[in-house]
Amino acid sequence: METLHFRLLAQEGRARRGELHTVHGVIQTPVFMNVGTAAAIKGAVSTEDLEQIGTLVELSNTYHLHVRPGDRLIRSLGGLHRFMSWEKPILTDSGGFQVFSLAGLRRIREEGVYFQSHIDGRKIFMGPEESMQIQSNLASTIAMAFDECPSSRADRAYVQASVDRTTRWLVRCKAEMARLNGLEDTLNRHQLLFGINQGAVFDDIRVEHARRIAELELDGYALGGLAVGETHAEMYHVLEETIPYLPAEKPVYLMGVGTPANILEGVERGVDFFDCVYPSRNGRHGHVYTNQGKLNLFNAKYESDMAPIEDGCGCPACRRYSRAYIRHLLKAKEMLGMRLCVLHNLYFYNTMMREIRDALEAGRFAAYKKGKLENMEQQ
Repeated sequence: METLHFRLLAQEGRARRGELHTVHGVIQTPVFMNVGTAAAIKGAVSTEDLEQIGTLVELSNTYHLHVRPGDRLIRSLGGLHRFMSWEKPILTDSGGFQVFSLAGLRRIREEGVYFQSHIDGRKIFMGPEESMQIQSNLASTIAMAFDECPSSRADRAYVQASVDRTTRWLVRCKAEMARLNGLEDTLNRHQLLFGINQGAVFDDIRVEHARRIAELELDGYALGGLAVGETHAEMYHVLEETIPYLPAEKPVYLMGVGTPANILEGVERGVDFFDCVYPSRNGRHGHVYTNQGKLNLFNAKYESDMAPIEDGCGCPACRRYSRAYIRHLLKAKEMLGMRLCVLHNLYFYNTMMREIRDALEAGRFAAYKKGKLENMEQQ
């Protein structure tokens, strides 16, 4: 199957190996997007580091960059790629999740959302058109549609009304994106638009919403509103029920997910794109991923352990430094300790995605998944 942008290379059950062709290069899928909310990975990770650890896509946030330093400033400096000195693809989240996470600071209306800035309290309005304009100013590779992310525990009537409004917003996003991409002074006139499926854990709402947004013929489709309070079993069920109703020839993105196990389960159910703050957040707290499970380097048993975080790992931390030294840095609150743990975790995730792609090409993804999960349960 092939479209102008997305091409499937292999398939095993619902799991897919593909590539998305963009103006900033080809994205090999399945892919994990490294989260740099404010145009940087937390933990003192540079764009040179991202290149070294195998990052294919960087993800930044529309709301946060709009608030600081300002999307108009970034546009005046040549766009987000030039601003952060990163040449590969960038996906910008629309700001819709902040509608969920900043619940105490916002009011949702048909026209959009009224915020108070979490930084200085100033009033902000963001609707579908404003979100598209901000993302156009940032000139990201992929822009996300503006949506509301209802709680997975919201009642059915609220979720249905929210999803209906998100659909109306998506129509407005598509129209505004088309207008912006048609302007001669737009920095990236090839910006792609992904729509977002919502519906909490209500199967029928999810499926009907998938049917409706599939008709809009977007560049890709995301599942939002998951990993926000529901169980893993509920999330996997939503994926199984919903993804078959999204266009098979378009990439599927599971937003904000997740653990290595979540990613393996998501790939098995047809997901192509993932993002999550876990590897960087856990790394900043001394929690590191290995093929034998997660380690807490603050534990006393690593005080004199001169082994790397994981034998055979090619990341910048494992090639040179020991668990004992990194533990010392963390205990001493030296930033280098945090940085090395974040680099290791992102390398682990990026490497796992490459292994998944290789396994899919070889027709052995099921065996790879089984072995990976069994090994990681050893700790």
